Amino acid sequence: MAKITTRGENYSEWYNQLVQQADMAENSSVRWCMVIKPYWYAIWENIKDTLDKMFKNTWHQNACFPLLIPKSFFSKEASHVAWFAKECAVVTHYRLKNDPDWKWIIVDPEAKLEEELIIRPTSETIIWDSYKRWINSYRDLPILVNQRANVMRWEMRTRIFLRTAEFLWQEWHTAHATAEEANAEALKMLDVYRDFAENFLAMSPVVGRKPAHDRFAGALETYAIEPMMQDFKALQAGTSHFLGQNFGKAFDVQFTNQNNELEYVRWTSRWVSTRLIWWLIMSHSDDNGLVLPPLLAPYHVVIVPIFKTQEDLDDIMNYLKPLIEKMDNASLNAHSKYIKDSIKVKYKIDSDTQKTPGWKFSEYEMKWIPLRITVGKRDLESWQVEVFNRITEKKTMMKLDDLVEDLENILLKQQKDLYEKNKAFREANTYYVDTYDEFKENIEKWFIFAHWDWTAETAEKIQEETKATIRCIPNEWFVKQDDKWVDMISWKESKWRVLFAKSY
Repeated sequence: MAKITTRGENYSEWYNQLVQQADMAENSSVRWCMVIKPYWYAIWENIKDTLDKMFKNTWHQNACFPLLIPKSFFSKEASHVAWFAKECAVVTHYRLKNDPDWKWIIVDPEAKLEEELIIRPTSETIIWDSYKRWINSYRDLPILVNQRANVMRWEMRTRIFLRTAEFLWQEWHTAHATAEEANAEALKMLDVYRDFAENFLAMSPVVGRKPAHDRFAGALETYAIEPMMQDFKALQAGTSHFLGQNFGKAFDVQFTNQNNELEYVRWTSRWVSTRLIWWLIMSHSDDNGLVLPPLLAPYHVVIVPIFKTQEDLDDIMNYLKPLIEKMDNASLNAHSKYIKDSIKVKYKIDSDTQKTPGWKFSEYEMKWIPLRITVGKRDLESWQVEVFNRITEKKTMMKLDDLVEDLENILLKQQKDLYEKNKAFREANTYYVDTYDEFKENIEKWFIFAHWDWTAETAEKIQEETKATIRCIPNEWFVKQDDKWVDMISWKESKWRVLFAKSY
């Protein structure tokens, strides 16, 4: 397996080669779309299944809504149509036919739809059309619904996992009787995202809310988690929105409250997508291949027996019986407060004689399996196995009994070490600045906390001159109090330090 370009040589090319050599995904024949290959789809399944359990443990339910949305629905909420208009794919006809010479398939001009249909870029409008029929009284509230879906946004500059025209996601849409309840829901689910990021993705993001000019279309508040990639850029990895009554009014969704008065329903929404896979790759991986958190791994252990004959293989497998029995019953527990289920340890035994041990070692390092265990005939005499830890890149000889005893602890320590490494990296590259000169000098290589006057004009000026944006107004534990409360450009009063970074 060929050596990939290092991150230091060309970060972008490193990623492209990693995607190819780790056999993760490929560009589809349908332009701007991707094919996710089985190994990496297994990682996405682990992500969405874990989130699914977390959301069900917070009383959410799954539902399914149509892929196609009437065009008129998008006109009901003005900011919503303005947000998505340039990204919408539109269905105009419902039938094809052969041309008269039977050489081509053409659109049947007589099969034009009475109303054009939008391929779902997001589902707010079609869901609220249903909610209007579901909600009559305060007794019908809250509604806590999640949908797993594919969406289409007509991206013209694409990159696998980061930005493609079609991608996979989970979207949650909740309806509430009061603003306090709805905003509390948005904040609670932001905390679920934070918990998932820290305890499963092994990430340490900055948590906060978006400035008014960067909220989701129609939102009164948008909350976000913002991690740092290895090239010091930010990537919005999860958002949670409190949308007030905007969509309730747009779709005339009212309910009778406890005083027998009509009110418009309050609403929240949030989502995460296959962009999380980009986040994982760009945060943890190294010049030798993928590095991913064990709790989301398709396999936790691969065993590579070194043998010449079938008899040798039989002896090795008989020797490994205590370890295999252990793995058959082993499980890993995260420290999440939203999910208590254990994750079964998954393993693979590679006795393929068509590939050399060296080739296998390179493949599993590139694809990333946390532990590789190598056993030859000579190891049987000493009751040892060779263990390669993908996180530390170290080989050690371990007594078989010790490995059986410590297997789960080794994997959980890998998970913890990845989180601590990511947190230390973000903290080591996050700085406070007070002058614009210092800001411009260091924005390429830092997350920067700086004062801002809370005007869109100043934010736009900074973005135009430096390409940096306000990623979020961080929660208080991320920023220290100080005496300098003025914007670094306008010198107007500033309420709080905000997080600036360059982003994808």
